[in-house]
Amino acid sequence: MPGRTVGKRNRVRIVAAVAVTASASLALAACGSTKDTASGSTGGGGTGKVGVILPLLTSPFWQSYNDYVPKMAKSEGVDALKTVNSNSDPSQQITDIDNQLNQSVKGLVVAPLDSAAIEAGLKQAERKGVPVVAVDVAPDKGKVAMVVRADNVAYGTKACDYLGAHITSGKVVQIMGDLASVNGRDRSEAFRSCVKKKYPKLKVLEIPAKWESDTAASKLDTLLNANPDIKGIYLQAGGVYLAPTLQTLKSKHLLKAAGSKGHIVIVSNDGIPQEFEAIRKGEIDATVSQPADAYAKYGMYYIKAAMQGKTFRPGPTDHDSTIVKLPSGILEDQLPAPLVTKDNVDDPKLWGNTVK
Repeated sequence: MPGRTVGKRNRVRIVAAVAVTASASLALAACGSTKDTASGSTGGGGTGKVGVILPLLTSPFWQSYNDYVPKMAKSEGVDALKTVNSNSDPSQQITDIDNQLNQSVKGLVVAPLDSAAIEAGLKQAERKGVPVVAVDVAPDKGKVAMVVRADNVAYGTKACDYLGAHITSGKVVQIMGDLASVNGRDRSEAFRSCVKKKYPKLKVLEIPAKWESDTAASKLDTLLNANPDIKGIYLQAGGVYLAPTLQTLKSKHLLKAAGSKGHIVIVSNDGIPQEFEAIRKGEIDATVSQPADAYAKYGMYYIKAAMQGKTFRPGPTDHDSTIVKLPSGILEDQLPAPLVTKDNVDDPKLWGNTVK
């Protein structure tokens, strides 16, 4: 369940168990303090300021994550500075990292905009002995203590399976994210390959939109002019694509309620309250709930552990997730991300039902 609290007693019990056995469960093994540097970053005892860098704040998902950060920092005992917004600019994000390091932070929690470009910022942090936890996006290279992320391949697969179960044949569109981000690549390729393998009667049309709402709206409008017979749409980020997609469909008189003739089946990603309301209205059919609350919680949990010199191993955790080793060698805690439909949209455990 996303956001379930990991109690101190449970963590102590896990550490004790791993010290006795060589099981594949989550292991917390102290490996010494973060090295001393000229900037005074010691990481000892998990004390010191933590910088938190956001990718953008134009999406309701990231607005929600931003709201959760101070709450989860407090609950995890982390002294987090006010969040910094990189405003969708990868080069600005590197500058933001540098600025935070110059404030002598002892840890960084960063949501990378570009999986490759973030390496420069990670190298800056490593040189100063400051541990980093990446949230939502895994870097292609560079040193991080942990990536806190859901399985984005599963996002694309779940969307594919939902559309495939409700559309027997015809054209479907995936409005993609930024392919400079591993999230955009994972979701796009998973959706594409799933359709090809399991639903060959569906024809996939693609819109590269780079997490930009205006781009998504403009390109969808053009695509619908040439393909008015589209039967399904996959939105890789409801936070930025939901509103422009619904508005575009409405302007073309193609926004019809689920169950009615001519309804275009829509599956989204994020799990924001706006998507839940759209499901209730029948405007869209489903979304994959990306856990904003758990991203904030475990971002703080892992940066505190890293500042204390703890390390981790692949295997199941005590919070219903699994730590995996990526091809780059980086560890990633893959948090649960359930599919939400009209059948479970009112579940009070979903974070999208706990925010205004």
